[in-house]
Amino acid sequence: MRKESGTARALTVSIVGAGNLGTALALTLPSAGCEVKFIATRTKSGNRRRARALARRVKARLVELGKQPLDTALVWITVPDDYIAQVARKLAGTQDWKGRIVLHSSGALTSDELAPLREKGARVASVHPMMTFVRGSVPEMAGVAFAVEGNPVATRAATEIVKRLGGHAFPIRKQNKVLYHAFGSFASPLVVALMASLEDVAQAAGVRKRDVKRVMLPLLLQTLRNYLYQDAASAFSGPLVRGDVATVRRHLEELKKVPEAREVYVALAKSALKNLPARNRKALRAELRRTAWIGSMKDSMEIVDDIISPANELKEWEAHRE
Repeated sequence: MRKESGTARALTVSIVGAGNLGTALALTLPSAGCEVKFIATRTKSGNRRRARALARRVKARLVELGKQPLDTALVWITVPDDYIAQVARKLAGTQDWKGRIVLHSSGALTSDELAPLREKGARVASVHPMMTFVRGSVPEMAGVAFAVEGNPVATRAATEIVKRLGGHAFPIRKQNKVLYHAFGSFASPLVVALMASLEDVAQAAGVRKRDVKRVMLPLLLQTLRNYLYQDAASAFSGPLVRGDVATVRRHLEELKKVPEAREVYVALAKSALKNLPARNRKALRAELRRTAWIGSMKDSMEIVDDIISPANELKEWEAHRE
């Protein structure tokens, strides 16, 4: 981002992929002094219509991936993880890549996914925002942490963009990316999965679906406040802290009505007994082990049944044929 005649020269950017993250970047990068020139997608992409609308909105050209050169200083690939390497291979032979910067935003994969472009002279990096992106919502980038690794020139450029967006970049080692991404999963999608289990248990308890959020919201918000302004141990409450073995046993018995949620309860309770304050740990662990043993026996029987049933059906069919 050079300055010419006292004015900042906009960095030209191509966005490859018009999903939730690609859309958020296209809409927010102009505030960081970037000019989004191209939105690139596959011809048969399910997001084609959405990509066309996005291109119109940011005054960019919509182009077919791999068919036209992306004549910009920076190319930001925002396709799903499984397609990043494939996109890199497809782009590698389409133009001269020397001196260009190419980024991808996978949280779990490293900049090595862009090796075909690196071999053509591109400076590559992975730049992952620790933020959730869902359709119909464009989150603020201010305050968001971005994990960055790759070529020094590419990481410096990415760090500058992140700074202009109001976020903050930090280096991540390649070998740590998968666990870093799992950490992010605990902070957002698995929290939502927990909320889904919460809804199942609430409805099994007779709480109407439309009332679930109203009933649990004060509790959930206060729990988050306690955790954010104190720590996990200080925010932890309930029957495990008190060592109420009988209550936990009753929970587990009644949660048989919601078996998937019961598995979640057991897993989280085990983690709590390892990491958080609790009384009667030995008795509580024994109760959870008993539950886990019964569950594993049930799973084993189901697996055996899955194996035996088709075999029995085959025998019956052969006997009938004879």
